[in-house]
Amino acid sequence: MSVVILAVVGVILCSSAVALAPNRRLSQYSHTAWRIQDGFFSGTPQTITQTSDGYLWIGTEGGLVRFDGIQFVPWTPPNGKALPSSRIHSLLGTSDGSLWIGTARGLARWSKGELFTFPGEPAFVETIAQDPEGTVWITRSQVRDAEGALCEVAGNALRCHGTAEGIPFAYAQPLFSDALGNLWIGSSLGLCRWKSGDANTYIVKALMRVKGLAGVSAIAPGNEGSILVGMRQQGKGLGLQELRQGVWQDYILPGLDGPEMLVSTLLRDHEGDLWIGTANDGLYRVHAGQADHFSSANGLSSDAVQGFYEDREGDLWVATSRGIDRFHDTRVVSYSIHEGLTSEDVDSVLASHDGTIWIGNLNALDVLRHEKLNGIGPRKGLPGTLVTSLFEDQSGHVWVGVDSGLTVYENARFRWINKPDGSSLGVVTAIVEDADHNLWVETTQPALFRIQDLVVREEIQPPRIPRALSLAADSKDGIWLGLSNGNLARYKRGQLEIMTTNGPGSFSVRNLLVDADGSAWWVTQAGLFRWREGKVENLNSHNGLPCDNIFALVRDGHGSLWLDTQCGLIAIDSAELERWWQQPDLKLRVKTLDVFDGAQPGPTNFRPEVSRAPDGKLWFANENILQVVDPDHLDGNSVQPPVLVEQIIADRKKYAAGEKLQLPARTRDIEIDYTALSLVVPEKVRFRYKLQGHDVDWQDPENRRRAFYSDLPPGSYQFHVIACNNDGVWNEQGATARFTILPAFYQTAWFRALSVLAGIGVLWLLYALRVRSLATSIQARFDDRLEERERIARDLHDTLLQGIFSASIHFDVANNRLLADSPAKPSVQRGMELLTQVSKEGRNTLLALRTTASSQSDLEEALSRLRGEFSLPANIDFRVITEGEPELLRSLVRDEVYLIAREAVINAFRHSEASAIEVKVGYISRNLRVSVRDNGCGIDEELLKSGREGHWGLTNMRERAERIGGRFKVLSRAKAGTVVRLWIPGKLAFERASSNPFWSWLTRLYPWRSRRIIAKSSEEPPK
Repeated sequence: MSVVILAVVGVILCSSAVALAPNRRLSQYSHTAWRIQDGFFSGTPQTITQTSDGYLWIGTEGGLVRFDGIQFVPWTPPNGKALPSSRIHSLLGTSDGSLWIGTARGLARWSKGELFTFPGEPAFVETIAQDPEGTVWITRSQVRDAEGALCEVAGNALRCHGTAEGIPFAYAQPLFSDALGNLWIGSSLGLCRWKSGDANTYIVKALMRVKGLAGVSAIAPGNEGSILVGMRQQGKGLGLQELRQGVWQDYILPGLDGPEMLVSTLLRDHEGDLWIGTANDGLYRVHAGQADHFSSANGLSSDAVQGFYEDREGDLWVATSRGIDRFHDTRVVSYSIHEGLTSEDVDSVLASHDGTIWIGNLNALDVLRHEKLNGIGPRKGLPGTLVTSLFEDQSGHVWVGVDSGLTVYENARFRWINKPDGSSLGVVTAIVEDADHNLWVETTQPALFRIQDLVVREEIQPPRIPRALSLAADSKDGIWLGLSNGNLARYKRGQLEIMTTNGPGSFSVRNLLVDADGSAWWVTQAGLFRWREGKVENLNSHNGLPCDNIFALVRDGHGSLWLDTQCGLIAIDSAELERWWQQPDLKLRVKTLDVFDGAQPGPTNFRPEVSRAPDGKLWFANENILQVVDPDHLDGNSVQPPVLVEQIIADRKKYAAGEKLQLPARTRDIEIDYTALSLVVPEKVRFRYKLQGHDVDWQDPENRRRAFYSDLPPGSYQFHVIACNNDGVWNEQGATARFTILPAFYQTAWFRALSVLAGIGVLWLLYALRVRSLATSIQARFDDRLEERERIARDLHDTLLQGIFSASIHFDVANNRLLADSPAKPSVQRGMELLTQVSKEGRNTLLALRTTASSQSDLEEALSRLRGEFSLPANIDFRVITEGEPELLRSLVRDEVYLIAREAVINAFRHSEASAIEVKVGYISRNLRVSVRDNGCGIDEELLKSGREGHWGLTNMRERAERIGGRFKVLSRAKAGTVVRLWIPGKLAFERASSNPFWSWLTRLYPWRSRRIIAKSSEEPPK
């Protein structure tokens, strides 16, 4: 069934479009067909529409199909919903983006991702239309009379109108709204005009005789306020009728017999042309009172046309019983036997000064005048079968090469031009006229002839002149020859000048052009060449040409150079050519018309293969058909293509592209499907995309419509895609899709934080275990030393002291037996005193072995007693300073620290000549720090490195520090004093370090510091 949508909707959707050029034959449009038999559709296409997002929708007997210019996708309602029926017979895309779907059992609306089915009794929705005020109307069949055949959409309900409102039909099919807001309704009996209860009925009497369901099938506006009505019945009063002022008239035009047509659908396009779809004879287009026909014989998918649709880019779509067809304009227009050529063997083309196009063809010299083609064949005087080269001289004579000779066409007659002996010249390949009006003719013999006043005056044969494939006249004198070996030659006044071009010798000069300034241009398989004042340059694909194989060249009316190449027609602006001449390595900006623009390039053996007409059009012969391009009318497609992101496929699971799309954790492979809705030449749509959060620059996939990403890390991403249409018009806004890849538990911030904390904890535990191990080791050494000291003390007590005591007793006995005046008595008494002193010192040593000298006081007090122990002079400022809160030290650590500090003080006193010595004991940051500083003469650098000092004092101190797990360092400079530093971790030095970790942590955060001076003099400590 046909669907006629209202003109107002078409204006909204196609406001930027240009309709099909009306001055062309239907066969000259680019035509594409998609057929059911090729698997594009599951049912017969019935109707076509386009929504505001650019998608084309096709309603078929097997469901709804969406088309983006590349692929047809069967449409399935989301969320488990369903259309009233899979038989789609009417569609309408409205200005608000909604898609209205008429099925065999009711109406549905698809809008903003939601499908709504209108309630009510099932009915066959025949047509959907929208009036100028935006109200949507439908016509129905297979419905009860009382409910009405015409319904309007009111919110989410239908308000129907029937006999009570003046509509006499039980059902209706086509629907049309005129400029006055009248609704025209067609049925099996005729036509009804209806507007808010005001109705007029126009019965078609011929339909009364038929009494069938197939009545009015299509309605379209006519001329001067008339209405055109198509019917699926043929005969007098049927077929295509025109209702003018209430009177029915047969619609008959040249090439169109309206009453004899089975009309299925009608469309008035934006150029005002009428399109007629028939049930059995393809389609017709009426332009300027003339009808043009296109059927399955011309390539239409079927002769049974179901519906028309004109999209917003000006393309015309046709639904037939076997597929979908599209017609659209191309910049290059072709002429073939469909347009009236005698045959498709076009070898040359000549545009004469009066605008006539002469076409060298097989079996005819075809002539195109005022868009009408006529052929001059053998029956009309052509003296042969093959027309070769053509030329028009300055007097207007048309020279025609025919078979193996040359003729002049004048006064509708052909006159042979022969050699002086009466023989023919041979197969003519090129003709040119010089400034002296000599005509030069190249033939395949080979030979070059000079003709003047229609008489052959001179014949030049090799080796005097090489074989030439193309000729061009010099603006001043003589002619130019393009030779078969790739070189140029200039012939004037009987002299031949060969100009070596340094081009590939195997590539013949196919075509030659000479400018007024003396520059020569020629083309070969290696590109375009230019010669000027002895300089030769080659323009090829390295300079931006799409390909190198060039067949012919010509200048248009603006000075641009057009090249007929293997990959299409190429136009280069004259300014670009001059830039290249100055910079031969420059890449040029060129315009290419390729196969998608209708170009079908090809070489020919005769000249001219390209010619410029007085109106500026360029005509090309390609050895098959004739083609023409108008450089002044190359306006392209200015409609920006809508860009959409269709779906995101993550690990083979499909997701609709939404604002808050969240993809599962550990997603590896992501595919993003996007499209751009330009249907003119979808193959030339180009894309660029960028994934923000991953891509640094724009990606250029050319015409690929999918983006692929792998192993993206968790996070939020925004995919942005832009596109251009077939003429490079970009939609810079494009489309975006946001998605988030959720992190796995081990990729979350809290897991990373816990991992860091765990790592720190492990390191702290390892450190603590190491410190504990050192402490245990040191403590074991301490215990061994204590045990050894106690053993030594016992041994000394049991042996040495006991022996001394026994000896003293013997001395005492001896002393008592000696006389007072005995000479030995003083010696014995002196020995007794020495034994007493040794015994006393031995007891002190035994006491030191069991409890050190500092055991009865803290470390600072023990160090402060060093002044008295060494009897330091009063002029030496000696002080001991405590920083921090004193801690209880391990006994052996205390002893070793004491001995290290004592050794440092002794060294400062004995060797440094210091006037100030400062000892500092610090309980800071969970560590024990001890330093001894003097302001003496310092230590020699070599001595400091070697560690030797009398009795190895520095080495002893360092070894003691290492044994208790400390760090020992000496800093000294000549005449700048010496600093001895000792640092011991608190876990090794303090008794409470391992037993109270909380206290250690607390004191680390809040180190209560104090400073106490144990011993000082009146002088300040050294700086």
